[in-house]
Amino acid sequence: MSHKRIPKRKAAIAAGGVMALGAAAILLPQANAGQDGASSGQAAAPKTLKASDASDLASQLAELLGEAFAGSYYDAEQQQLVVNVISGDNNNVIVQAKKAGAQIREVDNSLAELAAGAQTLKTDATIPGTAWAVDPRTNKILVTADSTVTGAKWDQLESTVDTLGSGMATIKKSAGTFKTFLSGGDAIFAGGARCSAGFNVVAGDGTPAFLTAGHCGVAAAEWSDADGGEPIATVDQATFPGDGDFALVKYDDPATVAPSEVNVGEQTVAISQAADAEVGLQVFRMGSTTGLSDGQVLGLDATVNYPEGTVTGLIQTNVCAEPGDSGGSLFTQDGLAIGLTSGGSGDCTVGGETFFQPVTTALEAVGATLGAGDAAGGGAEAGAGDEAGAGEEAGAGEEAGAGEEAGVGDEVGGQEVGGEEAGGQEVGGEEAGGHDAGAGADDGSGLTHQ
Repeated sequence: MSHKRIPKRKAAIAAGGVMALGAAAILLPQANAGQDGASSGQAAAPKTLKASDASDLASQLAELLGEAFAGSYYDAEQQQLVVNVISGDNNNVIVQAKKAGAQIREVDNSLAELAAGAQTLKTDATIPGTAWAVDPRTNKILVTADSTVTGAKWDQLESTVDTLGSGMATIKKSAGTFKTFLSGGDAIFAGGARCSAGFNVVAGDGTPAFLTAGHCGVAAAEWSDADGGEPIATVDQATFPGDGDFALVKYDDPATVAPSEVNVGEQTVAISQAADAEVGLQVFRMGSTTGLSDGQVLGLDATVNYPEGTVTGLIQTNVCAEPGDSGGSLFTQDGLAIGLTSGGSGDCTVGGETFFQPVTTALEAVGATLGAGDAAGGGAEAGAGDEAGAGEEAGAGEEAGAGEEAGVGDEVGGQEVGGEEAGGQEVGGEEAGGHDAGAGADDGSGLTHQ
C-alpha cells in the first residue's frame, strides 16, 4: 500500500480484498433487487420496505409512539418493519403507526423495564466472558456467556437473571471465548499487531482519515500498510474499553484520496452514508483475515465484558470474524455503513457471536463525516471531480481503507486484479490475509474461493 499516484480510470478499493464467494454471491445478485423492491412497495400496511427505509421509519415511529414504543426489528423475509408496542390508553398513535406502514405487535416488556434489567446485570453480573443485548424479536434481554463462565461465575449470572423475573431475559452458552479480534499479521500493522481498516472518512479539520476499532487505536499510535513498513497513518482519537470501541486514524499524507467504497470483486459498493442498525437487518462484514462474510443483526445496545474491560453500545450479530478482522467494515448491500468489527467468540468455521461498534456513534464522537465528500487534502481533487463505476474514474491514485492500493491496471468490471495489493491483502495468486487465494478456484467472475 504505497502512496504512489496512479492514473485515473483505475478501480479504487475501499475496504476490500479477496471475498468469500458464498457471501459475495448473496450480495451481488441482490444489489439491484433491494432497490427494485423499494420502488414497487405497496401503499397498504404493512408496507414492503428496504432495510434502510425500515430503519428510518423505526426512528420516526419511536418518536411518535413515545413510551408505548418497545423496540422494533426488520423481517427480512417479508421485508417489513415490526414494531413492538405496550398497549395503553392512546390507541390513536398505534393506528397512526399502522398507517405509516409498520406491522404492530403488542408485547409485555417496555424499553424502560428492559433497560432496568440491563442495569441490574451491569451492577450484579459484570463478569468477563458475558454479554447482553435487547432482542426485540423476543422482547427480552439476550444474555450470552462464553466458555470461561463456569462454576461460581455461572451461578452468579444465572441467579442475577432469575432476579429479573420470568419473561425478562434468557441465557445462552457460547462455545468460544469473547475476545477482541486483534492479531499479528497483515493489513494494517503496528508493532506486530494486525487490524483492518473500516471506512474512509473526512476528519473534522477536513483531512482524510479512516475509522477502525478502538482496541487497535490504543494498541499503537502509528500504523503501516506493510509488516515492518513505514507508518502511513497516525491515531488521532481512540476509545476502548468504555463507551464504545472505535478510533479515528488520520493519513499522514494530506493528499491521500480516500473514497467511500467497498470492493466486491467485479464492482464496488459505494458507501453513501452511515446508518443505524436494525435487528433482523442483513449485513456484510469485510476483514483482512476472512474477507467477506454475511449474517443478521441480533441485538442492539449490547454490553460486552471483554478481558480488557467492559464495552457498551455495541451491535450483536451472527456474522463470523477472526483475529485480524478487528476494525473491518460492516455494511448493507445498498451501501449503508453500519459498524466496525469489535470482537466476539468463535470463528468462520464454527460460527459464533460478533459485536460491532455502530458507525453513527463513532462518527459523532470523533467529529468526522462519511459519504459524498471523499477526503482529499492538500489540493488533491476528489468528490465531484472523481467519477465512479464502470468506465468512470475512481480518482487519481485513490487509495482507500488504510491507504489500500488499487493497483496499476486494475479496473472495475472484469479486469484482472493480478497480484496488486488491496488493503494489505494480495490477490491473484498471492496471499490474502493468511489465506492462499491462488489455491482457490476462479469461477470467472473475478472472485476467488478462499
